Amino acid sequence: MKVYGIPNCNTVKKALDWFKANSISYEFQDFKKNGVTPQKLAEWNSKVGYERFLNKQGLTWKQLDPSIKETITDKEKALALLQQKTSMIKRPVIEADGFLFFGFDEAIYTEHFLNH
Repeated sequence: MKVYGIPNCNTVKKALDWFKANSISYEFQDFKKNGVTPQKLAEWNSKVGYERFLNKQGLTWKQLDPSIKETITDKEKALALLQQKTSMIKRPVIEADGFLFFGFDEAIYTEHFLNH
């Protein structure tokens, strides 16, 4: 299982703490250190659509110049922006054997990882 995120993000910390508390092993991919490949973004987009992981609630989006926000009208532009500004990706991203989830939701984690 891979967990993508930013180590100092509170939501990522909650998820990692949950995995540790439930003895679930994972490999952590740091967006700040390693970025994310265009191929990975395209893969996520093909599975769920970029709208699912472009975090418009976050500070990075809110601080973005309105003229740039207006240009994000299709997947190519959105994915290019997400590659440049990985902090706009909803975190954490969980990939595990076909399971793809963005964010932290204890009920969903419990259902998938403990009740499976």
